[in-house]
Amino acid sequence: MKILLITISIIAVLFIIIQSFSIMSTQKAERQKYSIVHSEEDFEIRFYPSATFATIYSQAKSYRELSSPGFRTLAGYIFGGNASETKIPMTSPVQMDINDSLSAMSFVMPSEYETEKLPKPNDSKVVLHKRPDEYVAAIRFGGFASDEQILHYSEKLRNLLTSKRITYSGNFRYLGYNPPWQSVGRRNEIIVSVKWGNN
Repeated sequence: MKILLITISIIAVLFIIIQSFSIMSTQKAERQKYSIVHSEEDFEIRFYPSATFATIYSQAKSYRELSSPGFRTLAGYIFGGNASETKIPMTSPVQMDINDSLSAMSFVMPSEYETEKLPKPNDSKVVLHKRPDEYVAAIRFGGFASDEQILHYSEKLRNLLTSKRITYSGNFRYLGYNPPWQSVGRRNEIIVSVKWGNN
């Protein structure tokens, strides 16, 4: 019994250490910059300035199919799988556009990198590109993401925008902010492009 209690205590301490380290690492990572231009009870409107992304495209039709292989390919690029073997800092969030035609996963590149200054990927599936300024609506949820949750919150955001008569366009996209081993304090979001102001 005493050995069991000691074992459980050690596991609990290790769990707390790992989770604390994960939270600190996530907080230190550069996040894609945006400003909040309007807030509602359940969602907000944000302005994202132009940013550079590394993206892979896939025939995957679900979060489950896209997340692991997409992450491995993009992580390979930023961890040195490029022409100059440059290690590029990890940022957040990871962005996924999951749909029935052509899905995509993207890492936003650190703000210090312009597209033309990034090293060429060794893997031709990794595409470097710049996105223009964008207004989006965003809704947040916690826990571990799943296809069911992504669909649920996409529909919730769609209904909220419709009720507020806010025009949206394009696919609803998923943003994930945490590594898979982080169990507490997880942040997930669904975003979609919206017409706002004079845009």
